[in-house]
Amino acid sequence: MRKHLVLAAAVAATALTLSACGAGGGESSVGTEADGVTTLKVGATPVPQGDILNFVDENLAADAGLDIEVVEYTDYTLPNKALVDGDIDANYFQHMPYLQSEVDGQGYEIAAFESINIEPFALFSESVDSVDELPDGAQIGINNDPSNQGRALDLLQKSGVITLDDSVDVTTATIHDVAENPKNLEFVEADAAQLARTLADVDASVINGNNALEAGLSPTKDGILVEEAEGNPYGNFLAVRSGDEENEAIVKLDELLHSDEVRTFIEENWPDGEVAPAF
Repeated sequence: MRKHLVLAAAVAATALTLSACGAGGGESSVGTEADGVTTLKVGATPVPQGDILNFVDENLAADAGLDIEVVEYTDYTLPNKALVDGDIDANYFQHMPYLQSEVDGQGYEIAAFESINIEPFALFSESVDSVDELPDGAQIGINNDPSNQGRALDLLQKSGVITLDDSVDVTTATIHDVAENPKNLEFVEADAAQLARTLADVDASVINGNNALEAGLSPTKDGILVEEAEGNPYGNFLAVRSGDEENEAIVKLDELLHSDEVRTFIEENWPDGEVAPAF
């Protein structure tokens, strides 16, 4: 069996305690079973993770003895809490720097499988066509959660528009770590879901890939600056409560999410690279 598992404990500062559940570890509390079919509640952002899960449910799950109930979230703070509270069996919406910040900040005991897809960040604007055209003192919308803020700032740094303090890890950088800002950019922090809705109110915004897609924006077609997908550490993955990572139904779902059929679905539905396979 191909192993996808990456434990959050491997990257978190504090070790995670694995509970005694899952396949081979005692009675599992994952999913509900009826007539040989296990129903899994999986929390996800609507696009693209919800779309990918619905494809799996409609085309692959039955042959694996699964039924996937997709629970949609637009607030990033909710899916991990719902997972540890037992409201859902797994979630699929986050990257490792975000999970690490949740583990460190909230004490969650969560394990993660390997990346499934990546959605590149992009800088969007309704007033300029390139980074060079940004005026002095331009207002730049940026997400307000630490892990994604660092990612947005790194995108701007790679374009040469700002420089971050070189003593800071870019995955945890904030606007306070900007060392050089020759254009005197003013950063306007907002919840990630609000950035696309308020794009007209600023000179430009760095918008998460899934939020851009939900707003009808293509990072690769509409963005004036786009994140590279190759070697990117921000792939999204299936996450479960620690101890459930060997549960048979969960392992089956993760295998389906890494199947050739899912790869083809992603490539055909987002042919311009707005969403790309990460496996």
